[in-house]
Amino acid sequence: MPRRADPHVPTGRESEREAGRGAGPKAGPPRRRPPLAIVALAVAAVAFVALPLVGLVVNAPWSQAATQLTSEASLVALRLSLVVSTSAAALALVLGLPLAWVLARTTFPGRGIVRAGVVLPLVLPPVVGGVGLLAALGRRGLLGGLLGRLGIQLPFTTGGAVVAAAFVSFPLLVLAVEAGLRSLDPRFELAASTMGASRWYVWRRVTLPLLAPQIVAGVALAWARALGEFGATIMFAGNLRGTTQTLPLAVFERAQTDPAGAILLSLVLVALSLAVLVGLRGRFLSTR
Repeated sequence: MPRRADPHVPTGRESEREAGRGAGPKAGPPRRRPPLAIVALAVAAVAFVALPLVGLVVNAPWSQAATQLTSEASLVALRLSLVVSTSAAALALVLGLPLAWVLARTTFPGRGIVRAGVVLPLVLPPVVGGVGLLAALGRRGLLGGLLGRLGIQLPFTTGGAVVAAAFVSFPLLVLAVEAGLRSLDPRFELAASTMGASRWYVWRRVTLPLLAPQIVAGVALAWARALGEFGATIMFAGNLRGTTQTLPLAVFERAQTDPAGAILLSLVLVALSLAVLVGLRGRFLSTR
């Protein structure tokens, strides 16, 4: 006759449930309430970032929004900003993707110096970047004569605005793609190679699909940075309405004569930047 199980002795499944219950996320150290001073500083930090945006919203002349934002000057500046930022992001992708691969997958003398040079435009004052572009690509610059003989003129043209925006934004794409390449599991590429796939096939059918989220994120960040570029653009391309006057330059010009219009144009830039961040929320705004 089989012996009845003791109701006070846990069975195997019950033991597993008890063990799992203790190994769950609650098994870590309990959360403690932060000190009041830290909370106060955190609130001050949030206010430091939020107050300027709140000030724009509160002081915006909403009754004039339709007139201001649909004026010819505003629409031209907006259209030019979209053209310049999109072209700059495309140029950053063409130049930054191979560079990110070289930095992530190869070893060569001076790689740290190259990476520092790539990151430099992020910390360099944009005005200095514009002066450097003039010294390199201007009519009397290092490559100015060669470009002139080829019929290419960049300073004070829309192409110059694209180059200036790409100069300050492509490091964001390089860093995003390089980080993505370093995080990829090389076994997928190795498996494809051992099965006879060529290097180009592995890159096109294995590496790029796995790297697509990082590429999209890098392009989006580069686009947003190019959209807000001001210093390098005004130094290298000038502030010519309809040719190089993007939205940031239009805000600067209008702030001197029409502060209300400058606030409304600023809110357009804020809305576009927030749209990029919302689109990337799964990668950059997630708390997990």
